[in-house]
Amino acid sequence: MPGDKAGKPHSMAPVVHIIAPDDRPSLRAAVEEGGAELGPLAQADAVVVFRTSPGDLPELPDSVRWVQLPSAGVESWFAAGTIDHDRRWTSAGGVYARPVAEHCLALMMAGDREFGVFAQARSWDEDGRNRTRVLERLTVAIVGAGGIGRALIEMLQPFRVEILAVTRRGREVEGADRSFSAGQLDQVGPLAHHVVVAAPATNGTRHLVGAGELAAMRDDVWITNVARGSLIDTDALVQALRDGTVLGAGLDVTDPEPLPDGHPLWDFDNVIITPHIANPESVEEPLLAERVTENVRRFVAGEDLLAPIDPDAGY
Repeated sequence: MPGDKAGKPHSMAPVVHIIAPDDRPSLRAAVEEGGAELGPLAQADAVVVFRTSPGDLPELPDSVRWVQLPSAGVESWFAAGTIDHDRRWTSAGGVYARPVAEHCLALMMAGDREFGVFAQARSWDEDGRNRTRVLERLTVAIVGAGGIGRALIEMLQPFRVEILAVTRRGREVEGADRSFSAGQLDQVGPLAHHVVVAAPATNGTRHLVGAGELAAMRDDVWITNVARGSLIDTDALVQALRDGTVLGAGLDVTDPEPLPDGHPLWDFDNVIITPHIANPESVEEPLLAERVTENVRRFVAGEDLLAPIDPDAGY
Protein backbone atom coordinates (compact mmCIF):
# COMPACT_ATOMS: atom_id res chain seq x y z
CA MET A 1 0.00 0.00 0.00
CA PRO A 2 1.43 3.40 -0.87
CA GLY A 3 2.42 5.57 2.05
CA ASP A 4 2.14 9.23 2.84
CA LYS A 5 5.07 11.65 3.12
CA ALA A 6 6.00 10.29 6.55
CA GLY A 7 5.99 6.76 5.26
CA LYS A 8 2.82 5.94 7.18
CA PRO A 9 0.28 3.72 5.40
CA HIS A 10 -2.97 5.36 4.38
CA SER A 11 -5.51 4.03 6.88
CA MET A 12 -8.48 5.31 8.82
CA ALA A 13 -7.23 3.53 11.95
CA PRO A 14 -4.53 5.09 14.14
CA VAL A 15 -1.27 3.22 14.64
CA VAL A 16 -0.33 2.03 18.13
CA HIS A 17 3.15 0.87 19.08
CA ILE A 18 3.77 -1.35 22.13
CA ILE A 19 6.92 -0.74 24.15
CA ALA A 20 7.73 -3.82 26.25
CA PRO A 21 10.81 -5.94 26.94
CA ASP A 22 9.27 -8.85 25.04
CA ASP A 23 6.33 -9.74 22.85
CA ARG A 24 2.95 -9.41 24.54
CA PRO A 25 0.27 -11.11 22.41
CA SER A 26 -2.54 -10.12 24.78
CA LEU A 27 -1.65 -6.43 24.49
CA ARG A 28 -1.34 -6.72 20.72
CA ALA A 29 -4.80 -8.30 20.62
CA ALA A 30 -6.13 -5.57 22.93
CA VAL A 31 -4.92 -2.84 20.56
CA GLU A 32 -6.53 -4.48 17.55
CA GLU A 33 -9.75 -5.19 19.46
CA GLY A 34 -9.93 -1.49 20.28
CA GLY A 35 -9.88 -0.66 16.59
CA ALA A 36 -6.30 0.47 16.00
CA GLU A 37 -3.43 -0.97 13.99
CA LEU A 38 -0.11 -2.14 15.35
CA GLY A 39 2.92 -0.48 13.85
CA PRO A 40 6.47 0.79 14.36
CA LEU A 41 7.26 3.64 16.73
CA ALA A 42 8.24 5.98 13.88
CA GLN A 43 4.69 5.78 12.51
CA ALA A 44 2.82 5.63 15.81
CA ASP A 45 -0.08 7.84 16.83
CA ALA A 46 -0.10 6.25 20.29
CA VAL A 47 2.11 4.14 22.51
CA VAL A 48 1.31 1.47 25.09
CA VAL A 49 4.04 0.86 27.68
CA PHE A 50 4.41 -2.34 29.71
CA ARG A 51 7.15 -3.32 32.17
CA THR A 52 9.42 -0.58 30.94
CA SER A 53 10.95 1.97 33.30
CA PRO A 54 11.06 5.70 32.50
CA GLY A 55 14.79 5.49 31.83
CA ASP A 56 14.24 2.83 29.17
CA LEU A 57 11.55 4.69 27.28
CA PRO A 58 12.86 5.69 23.83
CA GLU A 59 12.44 9.19 22.48
CA LEU A 60 8.91 9.54 21.16
CA PRO A 61 8.28 11.01 17.72
CA ASP A 62 6.07 14.05 17.38
CA SER A 63 3.39 11.89 15.80
CA VAL A 64 2.63 10.24 19.18
CA ARG A 65 -0.43 11.95 20.61
CA TRP A 66 -1.18 9.59 23.50
CA VAL A 67 0.85 7.34 25.83
CA GLN A 68 -0.69 4.63 28.02
CA LEU A 69 1.53 3.95 31.05
CA PRO A 70 1.45 0.56 32.82
CA SER A 71 1.07 1.63 36.46
CA ALA A 72 -1.44 3.49 38.58
CA GLY A 73 1.30 5.34 40.44
CA VAL A 74 3.27 7.58 38.08
CA GLU A 75 5.58 9.47 40.44
CA SER A 76 8.67 7.82 38.93
CA TRP A 77 7.63 9.05 35.46
CA PHE A 78 7.32 12.58 36.80
CA ALA A 79 10.64 12.30 38.63
CA ALA A 80 12.28 11.30 35.34
CA GLY A 81 10.75 14.30 33.57
CA THR A 82 8.98 12.01 31.10
CA ILE A 83 5.43 13.33 31.36
CA ASP A 84 4.90 16.57 29.48
CA HIS A 85 2.15 18.77 28.04
CA ASP A 86 2.96 17.83 24.44
CA ARG A 87 0.70 14.77 24.33
CA ARG A 88 -1.94 13.01 26.36
CA TRP A 89 -0.78 10.60 29.06
CA THR A 90 -2.91 8.03 30.86
CA SER A 91 -2.08 5.89 33.86
CA ALA A 92 -3.41 2.50 34.84
CA GLY A 93 -5.45 4.15 37.57
CA GLY A 94 -8.27 1.85 38.61
CA VAL A 95 -7.00 -1.07 36.53
CA TYR A 96 -5.64 -3.02 39.49
CA ALA A 97 -8.08 -1.61 42.04
CA ARG A 98 -9.87 -4.83 42.94
CA PRO A 99 -6.84 -7.08 43.55
CA VAL A 100 -5.15 -4.32 45.56
CA ALA A 101 -8.33 -3.67 47.56
CA GLU A 102 -8.60 -7.41 48.21
CA HIS A 103 -5.05 -7.45 49.56
CA CYS A 104 -5.85 -4.40 51.67
CA LEU A 105 -8.89 -6.12 53.15
CA ALA A 106 -6.75 -9.16 53.97
CA LEU A 107 -4.23 -6.97 55.82
CA MET A 108 -7.04 -5.24 57.74
CA MET A 109 -8.59 -8.51 58.86
CA ALA A 110 -5.17 -9.92 59.73
CA GLY A 111 -4.67 -6.94 61.99
CA ASP A 112 -8.04 -7.33 63.69
CA ARG A 113 -7.35 -11.03 64.32
CA GLU A 114 -3.69 -10.39 65.29
CA PHE A 115 -2.33 -12.86 62.75
CA GLY A 116 1.08 -11.22 62.97
CA VAL A 117 1.28 -12.09 66.65
CA PHE A 118 -0.19 -15.57 66.51
CA ALA A 119 1.70 -16.64 63.37
CA GLN A 120 4.98 -16.14 65.20
CA ALA A 121 3.91 -17.81 68.46
CA ARG A 122 5.60 -21.05 69.48
CA SER A 123 3.29 -21.95 72.34
CA TRP A 124 -0.46 -21.79 73.03
CA ASP A 125 -1.43 -18.56 74.77
CA GLU A 126 -4.61 -19.25 76.72
CA ASP A 127 -4.83 -15.65 77.94
CA GLY A 128 -4.37 -14.11 74.49
CA ARG A 129 -7.00 -16.00 72.54
CA ASN A 130 -9.82 -13.50 73.02
CA ARG A 131 -7.98 -10.24 72.48
CA THR A 132 -8.97 -10.04 68.83
CA ARG A 133 -11.81 -8.04 67.33
CA VAL A 134 -14.05 -8.36 64.31
CA LEU A 135 -14.27 -5.92 61.41
CA GLU A 136 -18.06 -5.83 61.65
CA ARG A 137 -19.39 -2.34 62.51
CA LEU A 138 -15.99 -0.72 63.01
CA THR A 139 -15.12 2.69 61.56
CA VAL A 140 -12.80 2.69 58.56
CA ALA A 141 -11.11 5.81 57.20
CA ILE A 142 -9.96 5.54 53.59
CA VAL A 143 -7.38 8.17 52.67
CA GLY A 144 -7.67 8.46 48.89
CA ALA A 145 -10.93 7.50 47.22
CA GLY A 146 -9.64 6.66 43.76
CA GLY A 147 -10.02 3.27 42.15
CA ILE A 148 -8.58 1.31 45.07
CA GLY A 149 -10.54 3.27 47.65
CA ARG A 150 -13.82 2.85 45.78
CA ALA A 151 -13.20 -0.88 45.28
CA LEU A 152 -12.49 -1.26 48.99
CA ILE A 153 -15.68 0.61 49.90
CA GLU A 154 -17.62 -1.90 47.83
CA MET A 155 -15.87 -4.87 49.47
CA LEU A 156 -16.55 -3.48 52.94
CA GLN A 157 -20.31 -3.23 52.47
CA PRO A 158 -21.13 -6.70 53.91
CA PHE A 159 -19.28 -5.80 57.12
CA ARG A 160 -21.61 -2.85 57.85
CA VAL A 161 -18.69 -0.60 58.76
CA GLU A 162 -18.85 3.17 58.96
CA ILE A 163 -16.74 4.57 56.13
CA LEU A 164 -14.97 7.92 56.32
CA ALA A 165 -13.58 9.01 52.94
CA VAL A 166 -10.66 11.44 52.83
CA THR A 167 -9.98 13.14 49.51
CA ARG A 168 -7.91 16.14 48.56
CA ARG A 169 -10.83 18.56 48.61
CA GLY A 170 -13.34 16.59 50.68
CA ARG A 171 -15.69 15.73 47.82
CA GLU A 172 -18.62 13.40 48.44
CA VAL A 173 -17.71 9.77 47.77
CA GLU A 174 -20.34 7.21 46.85
CA GLY A 175 -20.69 4.57 49.54
CA ALA A 176 -18.98 6.63 52.23
CA ASP A 177 -20.91 7.74 55.30
CA ARG A 178 -18.90 10.95 55.66
CA SER A 179 -16.32 12.76 53.58
CA PHE A 180 -13.36 14.86 54.71
CA SER A 181 -10.62 16.86 53.03
CA ALA A 182 -6.95 15.98 53.40
CA GLY A 183 -6.58 18.99 55.68
CA GLN A 184 -9.07 17.39 58.09
CA LEU A 185 -7.09 14.18 58.53
CA ASP A 186 -6.43 15.01 62.18
CA GLN A 187 -10.21 15.06 62.73
CA VAL A 188 -10.59 11.62 61.21
CA GLY A 189 -7.89 9.97 63.31
CA PRO A 190 -9.81 9.90 66.63
CA LEU A 191 -12.80 8.25 64.92
CA ALA A 192 -11.30 5.36 62.95
CA HIS A 193 -10.39 1.83 64.02
CA HIS A 194 -8.76 1.39 60.60
CA VAL A 195 -6.91 3.98 58.56
CA VAL A 196 -6.27 2.86 54.98
CA VAL A 197 -3.78 4.81 52.88
CA ALA A 198 -4.64 4.60 49.17
CA ALA A 199 -3.78 8.09 47.89
CA PRO A 200 -1.46 8.95 44.99
CA ALA A 201 2.16 9.77 45.77
CA THR A 202 2.97 13.39 44.89
CA ASN A 203 5.13 16.11 46.38
CA GLY A 204 2.04 17.27 48.23
CA THR A 205 1.23 13.89 49.79
CA ARG A 206 4.69 12.96 51.08
CA HIS A 207 4.36 12.11 54.79
CA LEU A 208 0.63 12.75 54.62
CA VAL A 209 0.48 10.58 57.72
CA GLY A 210 3.13 11.96 60.05
CA ALA A 211 3.75 12.27 63.76
CA GLY A 212 0.89 14.72 64.26
CA GLU A 213 -1.64 12.59 62.41
CA LEU A 214 -0.50 9.44 64.23
CA ALA A 215 -0.78 11.18 67.59
CA ALA A 216 -4.37 12.14 66.80
CA MET A 217 -5.39 8.55 66.04
CA ARG A 218 -7.01 6.10 68.43
CA ASP A 219 -4.60 3.85 70.29
CA ASP A 220 -6.41 0.83 68.82
CA VAL A 221 -6.03 1.96 65.21
CA TRP A 222 -4.70 -0.42 62.57
CA ILE A 223 -2.95 1.40 59.71
CA THR A 224 -2.85 -0.18 56.26
CA ASN A 225 -0.81 1.23 53.38
CA VAL A 226 -1.31 -0.15 49.86
CA ALA A 227 -0.38 3.05 48.01
CA ARG A 228 3.23 4.23 48.31
CA GLY A 229 5.57 4.12 51.27
CA SER A 230 6.31 7.84 51.10
CA LEU A 231 2.78 8.70 52.24
CA ILE A 232 3.63 7.60 55.79
CA ASP A 233 6.51 9.02 57.81
CA THR A 234 8.28 5.76 58.61
CA ASP A 235 10.25 7.13 61.56
CA ALA A 236 7.07 8.51 63.09
CA LEU A 237 5.29 5.19 62.58
CA VAL A 238 8.14 3.28 64.23
CA GLN A 239 7.99 5.63 67.22
CA ALA A 240 4.20 5.26 67.50
CA LEU A 241 4.57 1.48 67.44
CA ARG A 242 7.25 1.61 70.13
CA ASP A 243 5.09 3.88 72.28
CA GLY A 244 2.04 1.66 71.79
CA THR A 245 -0.05 4.58 70.56
CA VAL A 246 -1.27 2.58 67.55
CA LEU A 247 -2.46 -1.03 67.45
CA GLY A 248 -0.32 -1.99 64.46
CA ALA A 249 0.18 -1.71 60.72
CA GLY A 250 -0.21 -3.70 57.52
CA LEU A 251 2.25 -2.48 54.90
CA ASP A 252 2.46 -3.63 51.31
CA VAL A 253 4.66 -0.60 50.58
CA THR A 254 7.38 0.98 52.69
CA ASP A 255 9.79 3.89 52.74
CA PRO A 256 12.53 2.95 52.02
CA GLU A 257 11.57 0.22 49.59
CA PRO A 258 12.61 -2.50 49.54
CA LEU A 259 12.74 -2.42 53.32
CA PRO A 260 16.34 -3.25 54.25
CA ASP A 261 17.36 -6.10 56.52
CA GLY A 262 17.58 -4.98 60.11
CA HIS A 263 15.06 -2.13 59.75
CA PRO A 264 13.09 -1.57 62.99
CA LEU A 265 9.77 -2.36 61.30
CA TRP A 266 10.83 -6.01 60.99
CA ASP A 267 10.98 -6.30 64.79
CA PHE A 268 7.29 -5.70 65.53
CA ASP A 269 4.94 -8.67 65.74
CA ASN A 270 2.04 -6.23 65.26
CA VAL A 271 3.33 -5.16 61.85
CA ILE A 272 2.58 -7.31 58.80
CA ILE A 273 4.80 -6.51 55.81
CA THR A 274 4.26 -7.83 52.31
CA PRO A 275 6.77 -7.03 49.53
CA HIS A 276 4.64 -4.82 47.24
CA ILE A 277 2.59 -7.77 45.99
CA ALA A 278 -0.96 -6.43 46.29
CA ASN A 279 -1.22 -6.58 42.50
CA PRO A 280 -0.16 -10.12 41.52
CA GLU A 281 1.64 -10.66 38.22
CA SER A 282 -1.00 -13.24 37.31
CA VAL A 283 -3.60 -10.50 36.81
CA GLU A 284 -1.39 -7.57 35.83
CA GLU A 285 -1.30 -8.08 32.07
CA PRO A 286 -4.91 -9.29 31.61
CA LEU A 287 -6.29 -6.32 33.53
CA LEU A 288 -4.09 -3.84 31.67
CA ALA A 289 -5.17 -5.41 28.37
CA GLU A 290 -8.80 -4.63 29.22
CA ARG A 291 -7.91 -0.99 29.86
CA VAL A 292 -5.87 -0.82 26.64
CA THR A 293 -8.81 -2.08 24.61
CA GLU A 294 -11.16 0.51 26.09
CA ASN A 295 -8.74 3.42 25.85
CA VAL A 296 -7.79 2.53 22.27
CA ARG A 297 -11.48 2.41 21.41
CA ARG A 298 -11.91 5.85 22.97
CA PHE A 299 -8.82 7.17 21.19
CA VAL A 300 -10.13 5.93 17.84
CA ALA A 301 -13.54 7.49 18.54
CA GLY A 302 -12.10 10.79 19.75
CA GLU A 303 -13.58 10.34 23.24
CA ASP A 304 -12.11 11.17 26.64
CA LEU A 305 -9.57 8.61 27.80
CA LEU A 306 -9.74 6.78 31.12
CA ALA A 307 -7.30 7.81 33.89
CA PRO A 308 -5.83 10.90 32.25
CA ILE A 309 -2.70 12.25 33.95
CA ASP A 310 -2.61 15.92 34.89
CA PRO A 311 0.99 17.11 34.33
CA ASP A 312 0.40 20.01 36.70
CA ALA A 313 -1.18 18.00 39.53
CA GLY A 314 1.46 15.28 39.37
CA TYR A 315 -0.90 12.32 38.96
